[in-house]
Amino acid sequence: MAIALPSNDGTVAREITPELRAMQRRIRDLVAQKNAVILAHIYQRGEVQAVADFIGDSLNLSREAASTKADIIVFCGVHFMAETAKLLSPNKLVLLPDMKAGCGMADMITGDQAREFKASHPGRPLVSYVNTFAEVKAESDICCTSTNAARVVQSLPDREVLFAPDRFLAAWVQKHTPDKKIIAFNGYCPTHFVIKPSMVEARKKLSPDALVLAHPECSPEVLEMADYVGSTQGLMDYAGKSDRREFIILTESGLLLRLRELYPEKRFVSIAPCPHCPYMKFVELEKVLACLENESNPIEIPTSIMLRARTSIERMMAVV
Repeated sequence: MAIALPSNDGTVAREITPELRAMQRRIRDLVAQKNAVILAHIYQRGEVQAVADFIGDSLNLSREAASTKADIIVFCGVHFMAETAKLLSPNKLVLLPDMKAGCGMADMITGDQAREFKASHPGRPLVSYVNTFAEVKAESDICCTSTNAARVVQSLPDREVLFAPDRFLAAWVQKHTPDKKIIAFNGYCPTHFVIKPSMVEARKKLSPDALVLAHPECSPEVLEMADYVGSTQGLMDYAGKSDRREFIILTESGLLLRLRELYPEKRFVSIAPCPHCPYMKFVELEKVLACLENESNPIEIPTSIMLRARTSIERMMAVV
C-alpha cells in the first residue's frame, strides 16, 4: 500500500526560516521546563535532529533511553524504537510525535507468527531484531541490533538459532558466525530492498573513486559490492575516520544529511533515487512541538508483554 508523504520527504534539508528557528527555540524551552529529553534517530529530518539531545542508531538510542534522568522521552523515530525506550524506562513518559510512524519490516511479523516460527523449530532460541514490535520481543529469547547482531548470536550456546524478521541481516550474521546455523524468518526492510546491484553499478560509474558503504539490511548481492558493511552508526564512524574523500552511501537518506553536516570536506552520494523511509519522515518539527506541549501520543505496552519483552532487551544489553 502506498504511503502518503509530507510535501518534503526529507531527502533534502528543509529551509531554515525565522519561523522554523522560533519553533526550535520553543521546543528547547519546553525540554528544559518539563525535564524532557529528545532522542532522534540518524534517519530523521535535519531540522528535527537539530533540536535533539542525542542523535544515534538503534543501539545507542537504547542506551540513552535506559540511562536518562529525564521524566519525559520524546522519541523522534518510529514506533518500535519508542516502544524499546518504554521497555527500558517503564516509569518514564515516552512520547512519539506521530503514531503513524511505523516500520515496514516490523509489520512483517506478529507475536502469533513469532510463536509459530518457534513452534516449527522447537528447542531453538529466537533472536529478534530490534526492528520488531514489543509483542514479538516478548516471544524472543534475546534481541539484537545491526551493530551487535553477530555478537548476540555468538553469545548463545546453541548451534542452531532462529532469527527474525530480516533475512538479509540474518545472511550477513551467518557469514560472520560460521559455527552457527541460522534459520531466518522471511522478512526484509522495504527501504533497503529497493537498492539493486544495477543501481550501485550506475552510481560507481559516476563516482569511480568513491568507497561503497552499505547497511547489512541490503541484499547479499549488494553487500558483495561494498567496501565496508556496517550499522548506521558504523557507517558514520567509518566515513569519519577514513582518509578517503568520496563515498557512496547505501542506506536511508537521513544518513547522507548527517554525514554532510559532520564532514563537509567530504562528498557523500547515493543511488538514484536516494532511498528514504517514509515512516521516519512522518516525524516533522511541528509534530515534535505539539507532542511535547500537549504530552500527546504516549507509548503504552500491556504489562504482560512489557515484562517479557523487556527481558529480551536486557539480555541484549548485557551482551553489549
